[in-house]
This record gives sequence, structure tokens and C-alpha cells, in this order.
Amino acid sequence: MKLIDIAHSRAGDKGNILNLSLIPYKEKDYERLCQKVTPKAVKNHLKDIIQGDVIRYELPNVKALNFVCYQSLLGGVTTSLAMDTHGKSLSSALLEMEIDY
Repeated sequence: MKLIDIAHSRAGDKGNILNLSLIPYKEKDYERLCQKVTPKAVKNHLKDIIQGDVIRYELPNVKALNFVCYQSLLGGVTTSLAMDTHGKSLSSALLEMEIDY
């Protein structure tokens, strides 16, 4: 199953750092996301984009995950020649990740 089937995502940037949120549509799916969507899995899924570390923050009070992905935006907004310098489309790319449900 793709993440888009059970969650939504937002993306942001700060320099060359990508920030991805992952929020389940239903709170009951939060624990499954915690189990399946690890930093290693996210880095592997976006291996052609994320060059640095991925750190995951769990937000159990709001049932959400936050991934901070270093060296992911080709230098950042002011230095990158990428089409999507802010990385906004990468939230959609994350939602294409498949997990066992």
C-alpha cells in the first residue's frame, strides 16, 4: 500500500534541509507509520534526492511524524538550479512510498 492511501504530507525547507511531515488520516494508523516509515526507509525511498542524514521526530500528541532530511535541496533556494528549490513536491514523492499494511 502507498502512504498516500493512509496519510498526507507537507514539506518545507531551511537552506539545504528538507522537512517532511507525515500525518495519518486516521489516528489508529499512527503506530503503523511509526513501525514502517523509518528514517532508513525514507532515505532509501528518496535515495536520489537525500544526500545526508534523515532524523525522525515522533509527535504522539498530534499523531504525526516529522522527518528532517539533510543535504536534500541541491544547496538550498538561493543556490540551487533545481526546478523545485523549496522541495514542496517532495511531500508527494514521500506519499508514493509503499509499505506493508
